[in-house]
Amino acid sequence: MNLTTTAATAATLRPPNKLPKPNDACWCASGKKYKKCHQDADAEFVKEERKRLEANRVKPGRISPMRVVPDNIPKPDYWQTGQPSRGSGRVVRTAEEIPRMRKAGLAAARILRMAGEFVKPGITTDDIDAYVHELTIKAGGYPSPLNYRGYPKSVCTSVNEVICHGIPDDRKLLDGDIVNLDVTIFLEGVHGDCNATFCVGNVDEESKQLIRVTHECLMKGIEAVKPGRPISDIGRAIEQHSDHYGYGVVRAYCGHGISETFHNSLQIPHYFDARSTTKMEVGMTFTIEPMIAMGTWEETTWDDEWTAVTKDLKRTAQFEHTVLVTETGCDILTRE
Repeated sequence: MNLTTTAATAATLRPPNKLPKPNDACWCASGKKYKKCHQDADAEFVKEERKRLEANRVKPGRISPMRVVPDNIPKPDYWQTGQPSRGSGRVVRTAEEIPRMRKAGLAAARILRMAGEFVKPGITTDDIDAYVHELTIKAGGYPSPLNYRGYPKSVCTSVNEVICHGIPDDRKLLDGDIVNLDVTIFLEGVHGDCNATFCVGNVDEESKQLIRVTHECLMKGIEAVKPGRPISDIGRAIEQHSDHYGYGVVRAYCGHGISETFHNSLQIPHYFDARSTTKMEVGMTFTIEPMIAMGTWEETTWDDEWTAVTKDLKRTAQFEHTVLVTETGCDILTRE
């Protein structure tokens, strides 16, 4: 919102995502304290908005059985048990591993692009899962999410207020929805991981801005990757850009090291965390995947123990790349 808006016109506009404290100046630029100006009206707006969001919230649908991966496809260690091993424990890749990481990353990027082109009103998220599963098998890979710690599907489909780990089901995508598709492929012994948020039909301008800013946050985080610098630089860059728009950066989930294991010990917070002092090293591969919310960063999880949603039910978007730390910065491995 333009904070230079006059008090007269502000009465007809939505309040900003981040509301002032009672004794702060009101967001409408009237010069009055917030408690003497828009606080009561905003409280009523928030109450009515919550009712609307509750009525339109995403609800769980029916989940089809796990899809089958052909015998000839090489599989990760968890494909039967659901329990991944810890892997080698290394966070820096060898010269032999990096070309394989590039190949897996490129395959994931292609599958994500094609899945995004498949998105339209009327299809179900289970339809998307079937398509991603088929594309992954055709690429000669295994869909990494499938049975990872028991996850029942081949892709994560997170709609509207769902932050991440949405399980594909028989819910049809509606005109005006936004949906994040999180694609990971296990190929030649390593994982390539990426995601993006897509518009379903005609989407409102607020959601379009959220999607645009979230992608910008991802790129700001990538620009902060430099060997010798602490990982906290990444979250600092993301949070600064998100704060400019009054959005929340989800804190419950972070980026992660990736290679022969889907997730290794490296953690990449998307907000500034002074405790993230690990220095980035040439040869590290990890994901950056900010989840940016229109409102609060706080989340709650459905009874399925996977689907995370914003506590206030406002929309959220996410973008992700797998990156390789280089001498001068980083290479994006999940870009065509």
